[in-house]
Amino acid sequence: MTMKLSFDGDWRATVTDDPLHVTPRFAGNSVYVADYANVKERERFLVATFGSKEWLWDAPDTLRFAPDSRKLVGAELRMPYVSAYHETSVRVPVMPALRQGGLRADEVRDFRHEMCTVLCRAPGDAVLTCLRDLDVLDEPLEACIGIAPDVALLVQHGTVVGWNLTDPVRYLTTGFAAPDPAPPSDTTRRLLNECLDLITTPVVDDLVDGEPAALARLRAADEALRNQQQDRHRADALLDLIATMVEDYGNW
Repeated sequence: MTMKLSFDGDWRATVTDDPLHVTPRFAGNSVYVADYANVKERERFLVATFGSKEWLWDAPDTLRFAPDSRKLVGAELRMPYVSAYHETSVRVPVMPALRQGGLRADEVRDFRHEMCTVLCRAPGDAVLTCLRDLDVLDEPLEACIGIAPDVALLVQHGTVVGWNLTDPVRYLTTGFAAPDPAPPSDTTRRLLNECLDLITTPVVDDLVDGEPAALARLRAADEALRNQQQDRHRADALLDLIATMVEDYGNW
């Protein structure tokens, strides 16, 4: 069954049967689904493709398509800067059955797709769900399109209203490095949960306000990550995730 998806700016694409076979990279503030391995390769990739991309201070989600086939060839999905509060996070939407599929643009034209504003976290951060806004939670989702391993676009009324990443700790990495193929440790899973607490509401608000308990949690997480012997690559990624908070509030 053919499915058409709408993006911001009345831009449309058709769901295909060929998802990307690219391992996602979770760098803390974004999820990258593309093969480039450094800045120069990324620049060449953007020049050779069309779709949505960042421009100067503007930072929408990036979805890039090949001009000849019009097929999706890469994506950069930005993590929201705020989290759903406790009373709304329990309303994380029930996901429809996952449909693996790629995208084919209906036309060769650039567009802009706004990044999500709300982060909803499943228990243990087993899944990170990013939504356009809290209004999305008021109605069921109608489709979940798996565009790459453990990465899916969320659809409501035919429009892409968010995305999710399953088992995010597995894909933690720094910069353009490939994620460690070894399974993440239980310690890293626990520390991902703690670090995400520290950079999202309501705990981040307590840090800004100088609450002693929140400041103690930040310092403890930083120390634990620096002293972690196993799963070192992912520990470094989590240090990057909280680096700004440590710099701004770690010495209070």
